[in-house]
Amino acid sequence: MVSAVRTKAATGLLSLSRTVPKMQPAHRVAALTHSANLFRRGAIDPQRRLFSYSTTFKADIIVVVPPMAESLNEGTLSSLPKKVGEQIEADEIASIETDKIDIAVTAPETAIIAEYFAAEGDTVVVGQDLARIVTGEDAGAAKKPEGEAPPKEETKAAEPVEAKVEDKTPTAAPPNPTTPTPATKPTAQVAQSQPVVSTSQGPSRGERVEKMTRMRKTTASRLKQSQNTCASLTTMQEVDMTNLMAWRTRYRDEVAEEHGVRLGYMGAFTKATTLAAQQVPQINAAIDTDKEIITYRDYVDISIAVSAPKGLVTPVLRNTNALSIVELEREVATLAKKARDGKLTMDDLEGGNFSISNPGIFGSMFGTPLINYPQAAVFNMNGIQQRVMAINGQAEIRPMMYISLTYDHRLIDGREAVAYLNTVKKYIEDPARMLLV
Repeated sequence: MVSAVRTKAATGLLSLSRTVPKMQPAHRVAALTHSANLFRRGAIDPQRRLFSYSTTFKADIIVVVPPMAESLNEGTLSSLPKKVGEQIEADEIASIETDKIDIAVTAPETAIIAEYFAAEGDTVVVGQDLARIVTGEDAGAAKKPEGEAPPKEETKAAEPVEAKVEDKTPTAAPPNPTTPTPATKPTAQVAQSQPVVSTSQGPSRGERVEKMTRMRKTTASRLKQSQNTCASLTTMQEVDMTNLMAWRTRYRDEVAEEHGVRLGYMGAFTKATTLAAQQVPQINAAIDTDKEIITYRDYVDISIAVSAPKGLVTPVLRNTNALSIVELEREVATLAKKARDGKLTMDDLEGGNFSISNPGIFGSMFGTPLINYPQAAVFNMNGIQQRVMAINGQAEIRPMMYISLTYDHRLIDGREAVAYLNTVKKYIEDPARMLLV
């Protein structure tokens, strides 16, 4: 049987090879890929058919789970926006949630969804069959999934449930309505005439249980790994934001007009932390105690913590040492928007020498974040608070911000951590210094 199926598949491949050169390039790739898959699966499912083709190309195409990343080979099928029988353009068939990002599975061209091989919530692996779509002339008459019978036409009104039960049970004498037996159940009419009155007098104590997303599980696991692995220690400093706020107010409109960028504080802090990391190289380094090595880097890639709808993500700003404050603002805004829209790619998340966290946008006054392992440090910036400060012997109200650095004490000593924060403080309190480096 297996031999016969493979012989039939090989014959189909030979016939297809004579037709493929006449096809459009996109059709040619789809035809060869799908035909090879059918040949491979022939011994398993002999009912799968090869392409049918004529002057107008038409085919069943099996859409498979696409490659994700070197470290990922499975995900959860989180969304199937189209139903069987609906037409799709060359766009998303499904969305797969992985440990880091959502991956969109797209159709190669306009088609009809003919069949799904997995349901929402299923775990799927790379290369697994996901859906069968019909293209070309066949798109107008897609097949329903095998085993699914068409709905029967209604020829008469549905009978009450009670009537159907009586037809299947022996006739019995009706009970006395004035003396109901304990086994007698109230009818629907009686239940409606006697509404249930809630006896609860206090507030609602309901609960809702939701399954953890893959991203949330991964975040929880890695944060715990960081806590168990790193010798975490935190040091703090405070920064006077007066000059930076005045600088931002002065150039905000000009930058928006010339560069189309909203000037905030992230660009300045990213630039300041980059310069500080170059002066204190341990912050920008990595430690591997198993191999007993420390890796020092001459470039600076910074992970920016972003609160996305499905959890915390840390896209990476690359080569921040080569970017200006305006360019950094643009890159931060782009990555933040991609994170909120669920459009981050694996390249956006890979790497990062150390991280910046900004809970100040949520009103945080002070915090000690966890290290984004295997990095060795995370810089934390908080909200701006008006406080009374001693300036040249006089009490003045200044806009102050607490900043902190949580670092891996296996690599970074207190001297380096304090020197790093003091360098950041110097640049933020006098932004013009950043132009001298």
